[in-house]
Amino acid sequence: MVEHQFIPGPLLSKIDSPADLRELPVEQLPQVCDELRQYIIDIVSVHGGHFGASLGVVELTVALHHVYNTPVDQVVWDVGHQAYGHKILTGRRDTFPTNRKYGGISGFPKRSESQYDTFGVAHASTSISAALGMAKARDILKSENKVVAVIGDGAMTGGLAFEGLNNAGADESDLVVILNDNRISIDPNVGALHQYLARISSSGGWNALKDDVWAFFEKLEGVGGHTLQKIASKVEDGVKAAITPGMLFEALGFRYIGPIDGHDVKSLAKRLEEVRKLRGPILLHITTVKGKGFAPAEEDQVKWHASSSPFDKLTGASLAKPSSNGAKAPKWQDVFGRAVIDLAKMDERVVGVTAAMPSGTSLKYMLEEMPDRAFDVGIAEMHGVVFAAGLATQGLRPFVAIYSTFLQRGFDGVVHDVALQDLPVVFCMDRAGVAGADGPTHHGALDIPYMRCIQKMVVAAPLDEQDLRDLMYTALVFEDGPFSIRYPRGQATGMTLRGGFESLEIGKGRKIADGSDIAFVTYGAIGQYVFEARERLSTRGIDAAHYDLRFCKPLDEELLSKVFTDFSKIITVEDGVIDGGAGSAVVEWASDNGFAGPEVLRLGLPDKFVDHGSQRQLHDEVGIGPDGLVEHALQLVGEQHQVEAA
Repeated sequence: MVEHQFIPGPLLSKIDSPADLRELPVEQLPQVCDELRQYIIDIVSVHGGHFGASLGVVELTVALHHVYNTPVDQVVWDVGHQAYGHKILTGRRDTFPTNRKYGGISGFPKRSESQYDTFGVAHASTSISAALGMAKARDILKSENKVVAVIGDGAMTGGLAFEGLNNAGADESDLVVILNDNRISIDPNVGALHQYLARISSSGGWNALKDDVWAFFEKLEGVGGHTLQKIASKVEDGVKAAITPGMLFEALGFRYIGPIDGHDVKSLAKRLEEVRKLRGPILLHITTVKGKGFAPAEEDQVKWHASSSPFDKLTGASLAKPSSNGAKAPKWQDVFGRAVIDLAKMDERVVGVTAAMPSGTSLKYMLEEMPDRAFDVGIAEMHGVVFAAGLATQGLRPFVAIYSTFLQRGFDGVVHDVALQDLPVVFCMDRAGVAGADGPTHHGALDIPYMRCIQKMVVAAPLDEQDLRDLMYTALVFEDGPFSIRYPRGQATGMTLRGGFESLEIGKGRKIADGSDIAFVTYGAIGQYVFEARERLSTRGIDAAHYDLRFCKPLDEELLSKVFTDFSKIITVEDGVIDGGAGSAVVEWASDNGFAGPEVLRLGLPDKFVDHGSQRQLHDEVGIGPDGLVEHALQLVGEQHQVEAA
């Protein structure tokens, strides 16, 4: 395997911290930007990672660290995949090739990683609230540092951003909010705010018009020019409100500046110098191009939001090796995306809802084919849940496709607005379990407990893609309330699917394989590892049975009664936190029903935040990959089994 060496440019190679950057004259900043952008392209083209967002803020990143005295001055990056340049400039240049790799640096700002990472960020729209808290703490502690929130890549469309703006503006805090307006998040931005910001971006002529009119009145000094200026001053706010969209931020209590070109680093640095001398709250609006400097990313910003495989850094052509076994198995998200269209064709009540993730959830197919029955509500998970509840009150059957980690933000809506009203909303939770290189901010670790604890919620998980399709159909025909289905990131099994759908009995699991020495009771796709584990155990003389719960609420009591009667050693396996999960449900059931004899080992994610790496690496790390299943089974029955066999 060829070891790639990444050599930064002559200026970048000498920047080990922002202090080094601040030693450079502003005239050299464009060269720093060119070298920084190329360094990001060089490394991501080989190792993959988020891409377009960081390229778009190269100039802003350089200007910020050149002007502000970081880390004393604190910068909070929203949707942290914008922060690659920030990481490189703050002492992680040489370790950046390990970005998102197992044991390497995080793909997002992380407080434990660097003093320059002032706030851990990966979910959107948090920066303003966090920065306001930092600013108030500064005031209480009587410090003099500045606080800057950088929000963009669609994050301003999230409701939390407006809660922060509202609080900060009313409080008149000394705070700078930089709106990085690139008109896109992962998918194109949607909603009225996006249209509003687009109008701002095209209204730059206001200040020039005002200056021209003012100068004209000055020339009329001898014939009432000053009087006309006074009149103009009184009506200025009204005129601005009528023709300048930036007055929205002014109305919230912010001094609005912009929009300005976010790719002119020298001009941007000059403007930041001016802003730093002012007291906030200030909103600086810059316009940028996502993927700036890499033509393929500028042309297709959705595709180049991130790259998971190597590509030619000049053309963008994929360098991934073709699959050795022909056609690849479909992604779980695509199985969902195709199935929801099939269901919608069968039942006109079916509608789809997602929150700024039509590509990530594959609801994009329904948006393309049935645009009047699929909805992207933007970065607004809570709104998406309650919106779906409203659809359900009118007899429709919403399928809400949101990543498990993001649905946490809509939990109150799931409880108060859906479950409490017995509304038939189907929650399809993508990226359930460990999500890979995105790390702990994106692992879907909590959805089993947080769905399981909700009254009357049906909680299910498929073992394979046929199971996913059938569970979706089962959820559609279920009339008694909400239904949740979890499935992981990445490729499914590649099994041959039968046509159509089958309605499954609610709360019924299935026996996958017979055995006599130990029983694996699994929940969801993590059960695929048991197939390999059983084969390896059989070579050690251990005969393992395999049962698939399919539902962890309600549980299959008949199946569990048989398992707890026939086996003295039982291992439950799930890709989620152990506390309150499927294994806990099994143990609680056993306790309630008097099955105290069998020894039960619960396997899942531990009581800590699991870091980043590939899904298989992380499964192995926490002991739920095939190696871990074999090892745990041997520890549980191996020694006793060998004695009995002898």
